[in-house]
Amino acid sequence: MTTGIRHDEMRKRNRALVIAAVRRAGQPSRTEIARLTGLSHSTISAIASDLIEEGIMREIGQGETAPARRGRPQVALGLDPKAATVACLHLSFNSLSAVLVDYCGRVIDTRTHRLSTLTLGRQALVDAAVSAVREIACGHEDFLRIAFAVQGITDAAGRQMLWSPITPHSDIGFGPELEAAFGVPVTVQNDCNMIAAALRWRNPERYRDNFVAILLSQGIGMGLMLNGQLFTGTHSSAGEFGHMIHKPDGALCRCGRRGCIEAYAGNYAIWRKAHGKSAMEKPIADIKAGEMDALAALARREDGLTRQAFSEAAEAIGFGIGNLFALIDPAPVAIVGQGTAAFDILEPEIRAALAQTAGGQHAEAVSFETWPHEVPFIQHGSAMTALTSLDWEVFGPGLRHGAGGRRPESGRVVA
Repeated sequence: MTTGIRHDEMRKRNRALVIAAVRRAGQPSRTEIARLTGLSHSTISAIASDLIEEGIMREIGQGETAPARRGRPQVALGLDPKAATVACLHLSFNSLSAVLVDYCGRVIDTRTHRLSTLTLGRQALVDAAVSAVREIACGHEDFLRIAFAVQGITDAAGRQMLWSPITPHSDIGFGPELEAAFGVPVTVQNDCNMIAAALRWRNPERYRDNFVAILLSQGIGMGLMLNGQLFTGTHSSAGEFGHMIHKPDGALCRCGRRGCIEAYAGNYAIWRKAHGKSAMEKPIADIKAGEMDALAALARREDGLTRQAFSEAAEAIGFGIGNLFALIDPAPVAIVGQGTAAFDILEPEIRAALAQTAGGQHAEAVSFETWPHEVPFIQHGSAMTALTSLDWEVFGPGLRHGAGGRRPESGRVVA
């Protein structure tokens, strides 16, 4: 009996390994899958046959494959886009976006809804999320997961939004509410963690085991990958780089505390300083990208308050990174978001501040890569989080019944 259980567990693991290898490689041959997984060719052939029959994978036609390699042509395998779909939501300031993604990770549909996040009630926010999923998933009976990225702190279990600067409400249980509405598993994640997840998929050579993703925008966020795993706390999503203290009893932050990195480096903080406002003035809710670009252009042209505002922002970021590196050692850094438009101003002073810290002993060797738009990363990271959970929890174990698009019994959509 014990042997049978072990054999069944091994079969589930091997199926999941094959699916994961195909997802990572795109359209590998059976020989390539063997190299990636360490499984025998006979095992891979048997698993591939089952997965093709079940409608989870398919053989790729010649016109769909990448340029042929030398030698005897091999049949490539790919995931079947019709096997399942997942819905990805992103709640940010005054915006709720919804994306429907097929099993290959390709976008089927995308919608954006404008809403007043600061004034909407708790239930109205939940209802807006339910409506967004219902609208975008209409007609897709293979809809099996929801990944919900939020601008704020989430719980470690991925069930609720604990706090966010975009709403006065805390402890909103988006996960249970959406699961009750649609009957499919839901994960609620911090949006910066989803940026880090996307970076690992997009460029695994640079962003693999240890790296830092920092969001520079109205707020300052961070996703941290350690030993190949997203770092989260025991109670929350953690990684709140923007709310590390830079100066005790310093400038007022959106979180209500004083002296946070964000209170010096967020868009509202730079704007506040550049306009000669008090550091204790309540942060304004939103600043247009064009206005921040104009401030950066002014800082490049002349000395004054605006240049000093960017200098203070860079100092806060540099000291924060240096303190982080004193704990985890230097690692590649990705800077994402609208704030990267001024990175030519920020970078020299970030490095100067970093060099003053224990973690910045080799500051000149720390590499930065910048990306101006965070939303595509958040969507990609959310999609891959949802899809890989299907790989390992549903299709790997073989919970799917039949072939060609029939759903596992664990998936149910309530219209």
